[in-house]
Amino acid sequence: MSRASPAIKLAITVDSDVHAKVVRAATREHKSISAWMTDAARRALLVRDGFAAIAEWEAEHGELSNEELARARERVFGSRPRRR
Repeated sequence: MSRASPAIKLAITVDSDVHAKVVRAATREHKSISAWMTDAARRALLVRDGFAAIAEWEAEHGELSNEELARARERVFGSRPRRR
């Protein structure tokens, strides 16, 4: 069984409204704030990498068409309404 790499302590400063929302979200999900922030950072990095992959693909093949984008949205969101 492999062990995860050791955690690194990181001190950050966030706006008070963000802090309150993070604390509420972590509490709702029964996670520590550190675990919640780590998960949020992983998701943000995954999204960033996804956008970079799309840009790379479009640079090679051209922009995605409206039809391709609609199919992608359906695949990602299904029939759920998107949050804005």
